[in-house]
Amino acid sequence: IHATGFNYQNEDEKVTLSFPSTLQTGTGTLKIDFVGELNDKMKGFYRSKYTTPSGEVRYAAVTQFEATDARRAFPCWDEPAIKATFDISLVVPKDRVALSNMNVIDRKPYPDDENVVEVKFARTPVMSTYLVAFVVGEYDFVETRSKDGVCVRVYTPVGKAEQGKFALEVAAKTLPFYKDYFNVPYPLPKIDLIAIADFAAGKEWWTHLWLNEGFASWIEYLCVDHCFPEYDIWTQFVSADYTRAQELDALDNSHPIEVSVGHPSEVDEIFDAISYSKGASVIRMLHDYIGDKDFKKGMNMYLTKFQQKNAATEDLWESLENASGKPIAAVMNTWTKQMGFPLIYVEAEQVEDDRLLRLSQRKFCASGPYVGEDCPQWMVPITISTSEDPNQAKLKVLMDKPEMNVILKNVKPDQWVKLNLGTVGFYRTQYSSTMLESLLPGIRDLSLPPVDRLGLQNDLFSLARAGIISTVEVLKVMEAFVNEPNYTVWSDLSCNLGILSTLLSHTDFYEEIQEFVKDVFSPIGERLGWDPKPGEGHLDALLRGLVLGKLGKAGHKTTLEEARRRFKDHVEGKQILSADLRSPVYLTVLKHGDGTTLDIMLKLHKQADMQEEKNRIERVLGATLSPELIQKVLTFALSEEVRPQDTVSVIGGVAGGSKHGRKAAWKFIKDNWEELYNRYQGGFLISRLIKLSVEGFAVDKMAGEVKAFFESHPAPSAERTIQQCCENILLNAAWLKRDAESIHQYLLQRKASPPTA
Repeated sequence: IHATGFNYQNEDEKVTLSFPSTLQTGTGTLKIDFVGELNDKMKGFYRSKYTTPSGEVRYAAVTQFEATDARRAFPCWDEPAIKATFDISLVVPKDRVALSNMNVIDRKPYPDDENVVEVKFARTPVMSTYLVAFVVGEYDFVETRSKDGVCVRVYTPVGKAEQGKFALEVAAKTLPFYKDYFNVPYPLPKIDLIAIADFAAGKEWWTHLWLNEGFASWIEYLCVDHCFPEYDIWTQFVSADYTRAQELDALDNSHPIEVSVGHPSEVDEIFDAISYSKGASVIRMLHDYIGDKDFKKGMNMYLTKFQQKNAATEDLWESLENASGKPIAAVMNTWTKQMGFPLIYVEAEQVEDDRLLRLSQRKFCASGPYVGEDCPQWMVPITISTSEDPNQAKLKVLMDKPEMNVILKNVKPDQWVKLNLGTVGFYRTQYSSTMLESLLPGIRDLSLPPVDRLGLQNDLFSLARAGIISTVEVLKVMEAFVNEPNYTVWSDLSCNLGILSTLLSHTDFYEEIQEFVKDVFSPIGERLGWDPKPGEGHLDALLRGLVLGKLGKAGHKTTLEEARRRFKDHVEGKQILSADLRSPVYLTVLKHGDGTTLDIMLKLHKQADMQEEKNRIERVLGATLSPELIQKVLTFALSEEVRPQDTVSVIGGVAGGSKHGRKAAWKFIKDNWEELYNRYQGGFLISRLIKLSVEGFAVDKMAGEVKAFFESHPAPSAERTIQQCCENILLNAAWLKRDAESIHQYLLQRKASPPTA
C-alpha cells in the first residue's frame, strides 16, 4: 500500500504518513526512501574535518545520536523506550574504513560504481536508536582480545596507531571487570574504540537518563580504581564531580536529578553537572550505604530482569532494596526528586569516656542559611571517624530527622572527630569552632586521609562563599596545607584560591592575594623543583605543572625567570619542554610577556601537529594582559586556525585571564553573537561559552546586563545556565561586599607579622 500523504511537524521533529485505506492490525513492514544531509552540526550523521599527514584537508562521516539525533540520519521512532534490532549496510568508497556497532558479515562490489563497496554488518541485539553508530573514514588500528575472547580494536588517525596502545590495554582490562562486577557478559562480538576530531559529547534525554549517565560516570571511576589503584582516582572524583555538583546544586536555579522532559529542546538544558556529577555522587553514596557485596547482587538482579526492556529509576531501587534489606527507595527519593542537599551542623561534648555529638540538618544554599517555611529534609547516611583510626568509620547512622544526637563510645578528650569519612555523603559539614580547631593538626601532619583533607577545605570554602563563616577562617585553614603532597588536594585548593583571586581582582588589593598565593605555593614549589625525580608517578608530574603555573601566574620571581629561560630554549629547539611543563611555562611567559611572546605562541600553534598541543596553547592565550593583544586573541578564536568546538576555550581563557579580559570577552560575545550562536545552536557548547565568559563578574548591575542581553538574544538551550550565571554574579557581589575589608585587613596583618611555620 503506497502512502499518499506526508505531513511534517518540524517543531516536534515528527512526520505523519497517511494511507488511502485503513491498515490491518498486526505486524507489517514500513519501507521508506529518504534523503538526508551529511551535516556540519556535530550531531546526527555529520562530517568531521581532519588533515592527512601531507597536510590535505579531508572529511570523515561519523555519528553522534545521543540524545535525539538518530532521526537526523534515518526516519525512526527515536526514543529510548522503543527498541529494535538494526541491520545496517553502508555504501562507501572502497579505500575507506567503515564501522558500525556489529562485525562486518559481507563486503561486495556496488553495481553502479567500481570505486564503491557495500559493507553489510551483522544484526544488532535489541537496543535503543541512540546507541546506533556508524563511521566512514581513513584510520589505522591496533587490536587485541580481552581474556573473555572479545575482539578489541582502537582506531586512530592514519600513522598514529602507536598512540592507541594505552587505550587498547585499558579497554581489554575493563571488559572482564564489568563482566565480573555485574555477572553479565559483554553482549557483542567486538568493541571498537575510535578517536574522532570533531565531536560534541553526548547530550541527555528523558526523565530517567540521569541514572544511565550518573551510573556510567560513577562506575568508570570504580573500574579505573580497579585497574590503576595508584591513581588515587576517588580523590579526583571528589574534586572533579562531587564538589562541582555541590556548587551548582546550592543555587536557587538548580534542579532535581530527575526532571520530566516535555520537548526535545529541553533535553540539552538538563545536560549539566547535576545529571552527571550529582547523579554519580549519590550513586557513590548509595554504594557505600549498601556495601559492595549487596550492591553487586542487586545490580545483577536488575540487569538480568531488564536486559531487553525499558527500566525506570524505581526498578533499580527495588532490586537494591531486595538485595540489601535497607529502605533504598525512601532514602534515594530524597536525593533525586528534590533539588539541593543538606548542611549538617555538628557540635560535640565530652561525657566521661564518650563523645556526644549533636547533629542538625538544613538545606544548604549558596546565598546563606535556608530561610523559609518547611525546609526540605533528607535521609542522610552519615559516617563518623576519629583520630584513633582515620581510615575507618567508627559509626554509621542514617539521619532521617532534622536533629539527632549520637554517642561515640570510648573517645578520649584529645581525639578529633570527623564526619563524612571519604567525603562520600552528598552533604556539607559545619563544625563548631572547637571541633574544627582540633582537626587542623590532622591536616598539617597528614593523618587525615587526602580525600578528607580536600573535603574539609572545600566545605569551609563554600561556607565562606555563602556567608555562613568568614573567608578569613578559610585562609587560615589553607595555611595548614604547607606539607600537602597530594596533587588532587592541591588542585582543589588551587581552584578555590583562583575563585577568590578572581573575586578580589575587583578590588585595589589584588596584589596582596597574589602574595598569599605565592606564600602558600612556594614551599611545595621548592620541594618539587622543575625536573622529574626518579620513581615519580604521573600525579607528581601533574602537581609540578599545577604549582609552577600558580607561582608563575602570581609573578613569583625565580619561577618567572626559570620559565622564561626554558621557554627560550624550547622555542630555539635547544631543549624541548616536557608535555607537563608546557602549560605552566606558556602561561607564565604570556602573562608577563608582550606582543612578541604572543606571536611566538601563535606560531607554535600553527606548527603543532598534535591536536593536544594546539588545545594546550589555545587554553593559555587568555593570560595575555594588554588590551590590544587580548583583542588579537579573541579574533584568533573565531579564525580558521581554531576548531569550532575549541573556540569556546579560547574565549573562556580570555574571560578568566584578567579583569580587562573578562570585559573584553563579554563584549566580544555580544558583538559576535550571531556567528557564535549559529555555530553551536542548541548544543551544550553555547552554555559552556556563556558560563566561562560571565561567571567572574561581581557587580550587581552585570547580572542585569547579562539577563537583558539574553532576553533580546534568546538561547533556549542555555536558559538555565544563564539564570545560574546571573545568580552567581549577585552572589559574588554580595561576597565581595561582605568580606573584602576583613580579607584585606588579614592580608595586611600577615605581611606585618609573617606566620611562623
